[in-house]
Amino acid sequence: MTVDALRLVGIHKSFDGFKALTDAHFAARWGEVHALLGENGAGKSSLMNIAAGLYVPEQGELLVDDNAVRLAGPRNAAALHIGMVHQHFKLVRPFTVAENILLGHPLAQAERSHRRRMAQLEEQISARAAELGFAIDPRARVERLSIAEQQRVEILKVLLAGARILILDEPTAVLTDQEAERLLATVHALSRQGAAVALVTHKMADVKTWADRVTVMRGGRTVATVDPKATPTDELVRLTVGQSIAASEAVAEPALRGAPLLSLRGLRLQSSGRAALDGVDLTLHAGQIYGLAGVGGNGQTELADALMGMAEGLEGTVALADDDALEAGRRLPHFAAIPADRYGLALAGGLSVVENFGIGQVQSGRYGPAWRLDRARMAAEAREAVQAFDVQGVRHLNQKAALLSGGNAQKLVLAREFGRAPRLVLAHSPSRGLDVRAGAEVHARLRAARDAGAAVLLISEDLDEVLALADRVGVMARGRIVAEFDQPADRQQVGQAMVAHD
Repeated sequence: MTVDALRLVGIHKSFDGFKALTDAHFAARWGEVHALLGENGAGKSSLMNIAAGLYVPEQGELLVDDNAVRLAGPRNAAALHIGMVHQHFKLVRPFTVAENILLGHPLAQAERSHRRRMAQLEEQISARAAELGFAIDPRARVERLSIAEQQRVEILKVLLAGARILILDEPTAVLTDQEAERLLATVHALSRQGAAVALVTHKMADVKTWADRVTVMRGGRTVATVDPKATPTDELVRLTVGQSIAASEAVAEPALRGAPLLSLRGLRLQSSGRAALDGVDLTLHAGQIYGLAGVGGNGQTELADALMGMAEGLEGTVALADDDALEAGRRLPHFAAIPADRYGLALAGGLSVVENFGIGQVQSGRYGPAWRLDRARMAAEAREAVQAFDVQGVRHLNQKAALLSGGNAQKLVLAREFGRAPRLVLAHSPSRGLDVRAGAEVHARLRAARDAGAAVLLISEDLDEVLALADRVGVMARGRIVAEFDQPADRQQVGQAMVAHD
């Protein structure tokens, strides 16, 4: 009989009266990659956080190697060789790679001499990284690493702490196609060496390519466990969302280009001693989605910051069609911004839903002077927007925005930013980490803004997203736009432009 490395049976869990999990099940075997698929808010991360000892279930049973266990915290899970790599990394940014790994490593207590501890650990990190094909400097500071490198550090951290049951929560959400493929190939190899891997993901392609089995969750319940290679994608989508949404993602004909609305000329910006922006020239037109593709770290974030008025030391010209050039540090008028870091830049998690919605209009005076806001009007408009944009999980408007799932947090951002009929829209990785349905809704909102006459700049490292939405495609590399394509663009040519200048 096959022994399950990790099994959760009949799990129930509530938060503030909300039932996040109801009779949920999951089992991963030794030597397999078992994907956990579901919409945002389906309960996937909550279930895996129980397996990692972060949450205690109200009902149900957790078994490791077919033996029932009770976890009082992550240390208990680590002692049972369970390690979880979270979607939002748990690294201390000013620390080095080795210092971060030391925090959860047995050497932290076993060796008294700090110098010997660090020397031994750095050797272990280098050796394990070489085995996995990771290029990691143990002495590098985390704050100077790319997102992909930080993720490798998280994986090294749990593996060097002894994890043989590896839980990965949305590991490819912040990676490029190439980075994601390398990571999942490594994870697959670990499973073939005997590890058990639980892969929490929204990406059907990852499930079909790398998973041995897939468990689908919906509404806090386990729906089914199937063989992904023997199950059609349409059936997996149906299990995930309860209905087919393929029609909503049909690629429309490119829109007719309207008048120029925004002109960027010669944008230059230094960051950490390098040219993050190196002469960016771009014109955005009314009624058009301009999709900017590229490998991460080639100036996309700095360009988004420049448009949001957050780039200090910016040189060049940012001009609207009917205005003079804007001064650096000013945010564009009639501008909707959907930043890549929705929790860090778009929402204040400690503030309420209604406060996060209304804050965008405080300066305009829509709700009266800042010292005497019309909170009743703000609440009424927030309630209407929450309903119009189908923001799920809002039990009352005064609940903290941090309690919303990723997809619903993104919908709240959309409700606030699109509530003003913007003329310009910046969408930076708008569907990152979202499930199929939530991603489709975000895409529909961007198309609706375009159809209403707005100029939309879509910045995304997901080439499929760019090709599906954009009316014109640009490629950014080394701080410049190095190529442009009219739709329908050839995927291979776009990809070649991305890597040829990387």
